[in-house]
Amino acid sequence: MITFSKTKENIIKAFERSIKVFQFGAKTADVIAPFGDDSAPLKDMIALYAETSNMSESVIIGYINKNQIATAGEKRIFSLKPDGTLSTSIHLRTDGTMELGGNNDNAVRFTPLSSAFANKDVDINIELSKIATAISTLGGTYVPGTISTNITAAKVDEVKIV
Repeated sequence: MITFSKTKENIIKAFERSIKVFQFGAKTADVIAPFGDDSAPLKDMIALYAETSNMSESVIIGYINKNQIATAGEKRIFSLKPDGTLSTSIHLRTDGTMELGGNNDNAVRFTPLSSAFANKDVDINIELSKIATAISTLGGTYVPGTISTNITAAKVDEVKIV
């Protein structure tokens, strides 16, 4: 029999998650999830509880999701704060874009940005040399320092984009 139940507690024993639920009394069931998915429901979420052919083995098949906004063909992964509000999300959209935590800013491609900074440094150094030459012809002295911008510390190696 498959029934709805209310989640009460997450239990991890020997790297396996079980959920304590209230379904005609308190029961515990193993969680069935896609490979590579490790997620835990908040207390009082509605779970789909099912008995297996082994009467002593029940499972949680899934949960009622009250935070659905993905449209046809899209995929969205999200986490919730303890109060049930959105914490963060990754939204893969059908237009080929990905929103990571929201849509307020853009990611940049590090290599072209680093090259642009290097080119701008060259341009600035050339202009500083021209300024030094002009000051020198007027009888003054000016020795410009070399401008070199290093943005290596801003590079995030764990995230790659096309």
